[in-house]
Amino acid sequence: MPSLNGKADVIFEDDDLPYEEEIIRNPYSVKCWMRYIEFKQNGLKTNLNMIYERALKELPGSYKLWYNYLRERRKQVKGKCITEPAYEEANNCHERALVFMHKMPRIWLDYCQFLVLQCKITRSRRTFDRALRALPVTQHPRIWPLYLRFVHNLPVPETAVRVYRRYLKLSPENAEEYIGYLRTVGRLDEAAVRLAAIVNDENFVSKEGKSNYQLWHELCDLISQNPDKVTSLNVGAIIRGGLTRFTDQLGKLWCSLADYYIRSGHFEKARDVYEEAILTVVTVRDFTQVFDSYAQFEESMIAAKMETNSEMGQDEEDDVDLELRLARFEQLIARRPLLLNSVLLRQNPHNVHEWHKRVKLYEGTPRQIINTFTEAVQTVDPMKATGKPHSLWVCFAKFYEENEQLDDARTIFEKATKVNFKQVDDLAAVWCEYGEMELRHENYDQALRILRKATAIPSKKAEYFDSSEPVQNRVYKSLKVWSMLADLEESLGTFQSTKAVYDRIIDLRIATPQIIINYAMFLEEHNYFEESFKAYERGIALFKWPNVYDIWNTYLTKFIDRYGGKKLERARDLFEQALDGCPAKFAKTIYLLYAKLEEEYGLARHAMAVYERATQAVEPEERHHMFNIYIKRAAEIYGVTYTRAIYQKAIEVLPDEHARDMCLRFADMESKLGEIDRARAIYSYCSQICDPRLTANFWQTWKEFEIRHGNEDTIREMLRIKRSVQATYNTQVNFMSSQMLKATTSSTGTVSDLAPGQMGIDDMKMLEQKAQQLAAEAELDKPKPKEKILFVRSDTSRSELAELSKQANPDEINIDDEDEDDDDRGPDEVQLEQKSIPTAVFGGLKED
Repeated sequence: MPSLNGKADVIFEDDDLPYEEEIIRNPYSVKCWMRYIEFKQNGLKTNLNMIYERALKELPGSYKLWYNYLRERRKQVKGKCITEPAYEEANNCHERALVFMHKMPRIWLDYCQFLVLQCKITRSRRTFDRALRALPVTQHPRIWPLYLRFVHNLPVPETAVRVYRRYLKLSPENAEEYIGYLRTVGRLDEAAVRLAAIVNDENFVSKEGKSNYQLWHELCDLISQNPDKVTSLNVGAIIRGGLTRFTDQLGKLWCSLADYYIRSGHFEKARDVYEEAILTVVTVRDFTQVFDSYAQFEESMIAAKMETNSEMGQDEEDDVDLELRLARFEQLIARRPLLLNSVLLRQNPHNVHEWHKRVKLYEGTPRQIINTFTEAVQTVDPMKATGKPHSLWVCFAKFYEENEQLDDARTIFEKATKVNFKQVDDLAAVWCEYGEMELRHENYDQALRILRKATAIPSKKAEYFDSSEPVQNRVYKSLKVWSMLADLEESLGTFQSTKAVYDRIIDLRIATPQIIINYAMFLEEHNYFEESFKAYERGIALFKWPNVYDIWNTYLTKFIDRYGGKKLERARDLFEQALDGCPAKFAKTIYLLYAKLEEEYGLARHAMAVYERATQAVEPEERHHMFNIYIKRAAEIYGVTYTRAIYQKAIEVLPDEHARDMCLRFADMESKLGEIDRARAIYSYCSQICDPRLTANFWQTWKEFEIRHGNEDTIREMLRIKRSVQATYNTQVNFMSSQMLKATTSSTGTVSDLAPGQMGIDDMKMLEQKAQQLAAEAELDKPKPKEKILFVRSDTSRSELAELSKQANPDEINIDDEDEDDDDRGPDEVQLEQKSIPTAVFGGLKED
């Protein structure tokens, strides 16, 4: 074992000789020494230490040798009692190493950790300080985490506080860590000071991701909840400073300030803070937070007082202080709606609806209502108002009116008429309300004077929608005011004055169709019929379709009622003028009125001509109804035979759905007239647009017709036609299915690869569904038959034909076995018969 001065007796073994010789040759080679050390690694620790010492004597600046040697010395003492001398020897080795390795942070870290394990507090602290002094500043972040972890575990926080203060000079961004430590050890005053410092530092960035607002709230909570421990800060000034900085989150800050005074025992100051808060916050959220906290504070005060009285045995009924607290709490709850309304008005002082709610809250206190109305009309800017600002003036005047103070109400209305409202309708409503108030009190002349004043033409005319001009210069074109003036003139004025008002409305071009009708009705009531008709014509000149519809309808009705057939040509001219340019949507009523005129006072053929025109002029969905009216009137005037041509025209122009109905009605009429062949021809014609799968009702009707009026041949013919039509539709569906299948296979390329019979079940179902859909669309879009119809002769089953024949004439018709072979044809022997529709169906009708 070598001594401290390097002199010792050295005992070598035979295996050591090669290494010793190599060391003698290369005493300054680290590799030679490391090979020797590695060889002696499993030997005696004393020999290993001696070799390390010899190597370090030759190479004292080798970091590798020192690092391995120190690690070996720490391993040798691991698990031993910290009072063993070996620990001190290891410490001495570290000290000797630091003489040469004082710039190596790893050596310092290992030494400090080694001392901390030995529980040497003072020596560890001093060693940490030495490391910080010896190492450059760039290496300090490696030392500080271990140093801080060491001081965290010390029983006395004073050392940790001093260490943290030094640490924050180097890394001020870690102040949150220090504040957290101070809060854990109960040093809240310094924690609050540090937190206030980082809150006031605009350049501070929280490593925990907290915003400045969150840090501020954390400070407020800290100082408000610990008023007895935080003495270095002015709590009130800090929180009020936050109120000016964070205006969108005032509720919590106000509650923190009040909580500070409550915990400090200053209850009256806390109450003053709550009152100030609820009178200054501008959001409902902040108000709710403050009010709930305020109410909870008052409840806790009452509960504390009641608990004190019960402990002292005092009578609660005689306690004045308790009564005062209860009265305060009740008053607070009663004030809540008014306080909330104040918050909303602070948020938007131009909210008309909230001002009306405030007036209702003061119901029963006239003085407060007057003050509220006065404040409202002075505060609300009509250009910024939400709601109808004129309603405040009107309600203000009505309040005086309800209290029988008409002069004051008139004063309010007069002031309201001078307000520059945003919309002309607001000022017009004020004038109308002013006039209605005078009417309610039977001041009719005064009401007329007010409305005449409102409609007077100003010195400077302006267009109604010219927003650059004040509303006082535009209200003369308000229809609302003119309408009320016209009503008053009709009731209170003279005929001439009323007529002048209506003429003025028309001249200003602000009339509506209703105004025109009212004017004409007024003239008619005074027996000025021609004047009323002129009024209608002036209205017609003002408006276009569809606005002119009501005027035309009323005009024509009144003209017919007045003159009847006396001025028939003039009436016809009016109808023709009305129908010129009339949209199809409004043509039906006018055409019916025109036809009625011709039926009652004109010629029947003229009426029929009008009906004929109507069937073409009305909208497509109304043509069916128009044809029904046409047929009904023609039958009543000329008889049912006259309707044949109408039926024919209806069948040609109507869509298939309505054409079938017309065919059935046409055939029914012919059968009632005894024209069986005509009816059968109509059924045959209609069958071309009747798919047996969709129109079973038609085929049932034809079947019943043939049973009543036909014979075996006609029944057989009907069945052949049915089969022919069904085959036609089936052919169309099959063709569409094949086209659809072809398109599907060409686009996807999946079906064409399958042989017949190998197609998937799902594919077949899909094709069948699409085929049905296409068949339905083809039924709707299929063109109407124009000239020809195809009949397919096919075999009719004996049982079916026998049943039909038996129903038609059970006593005479008897189909025997010999008749079955007369028409026994195969499916390949289909014969087609063609028949021209105009010749076969309607040509014969015209001959009769």
